[in-house]
Amino acid sequence: MSNRASNPSRYCIVIPARYASTRLPGKPLADIAGKPMIQRVYERASKSAAAEIIVATDDQRVFDVVEGFGGRVVMTSSEHPSGTDRLCEVAQSCNFAAQDIVVNLQGDEPEMPVAVLEQVAANLEHNPLADIATMCTPINDIDELLDTNAVKVVRDVQDFALYFSRAAIPHLRGANPDALAALREQFENTGGDVNAGYYRHLGLYAYRVRALQAFVSWPVSPLEASEKLEQLRALSNGLRIHCAEAVAQVPPGIDCPEDLERARKNIAAAN
Repeated sequence: MSNRASNPSRYCIVIPARYASTRLPGKPLADIAGKPMIQRVYERASKSAAAEIIVATDDQRVFDVVEGFGGRVVMTSSEHPSGTDRLCEVAQSCNFAAQDIVVNLQGDEPEMPVAVLEQVAANLEHNPLADIATMCTPINDIDELLDTNAVKVVRDVQDFALYFSRAAIPHLRGANPDALAALREQFENTGGDVNAGYYRHLGLYAYRVRALQAFVSWPVSPLEASEKLEQLRALSNGLRIHCAEAVAQVPPGIDCPEDLERARKNIAAAN
């Protein structure tokens, strides 16, 4: 199907927001151009066609701030190992139906393009064989390809994910015995603006609620433990993940003070 899918008929956005952060304590409440980060994320989500937007938190301070600006917020357990588990608790407490679509928008992504939110939900709705939908973007930089923090994905001809890895996949085999030199040559030959066949996974997901419930019931899979990638638990247990190329550039989330300063400048300039 086309990457540029039409809007889905109905979906919800859930925004997991933990107060604790190793590199940026109190991150959801960090000021960005006069508003707390979580409000910026909520307002960005509100520009989409989502039927409902809910912040999921385990901290009273975040809860009070969201209520203060008029957003909907649900208090969740502080024992969840991941945002996916927090998402599932919200789906259960709000009585979402098994076939409902829930988009997981991280609470540290105030610059997420609305078009991509719409795209990931629409792609799941329009691909009945998919349990989960997510996004990717071309890699045209050798350093990004070799960065283990940049998760790579390989897909089939219908845009279903075959595998996710921190390694550079697909592996390049060829006449040059020096794989790194061959990779560099391949990227240089693209001129820096033509995809060389590598894709970076973007951490935006849409779930059918039934798949979400199944996912959190399974133990950590060996592949997931090896790569430290949750989505491999889904693939290991037979769920199908649709992974289309994003229709707009997705800025990085906010993980450290430098990221926060970048977002402050971008958002202030846009206002």
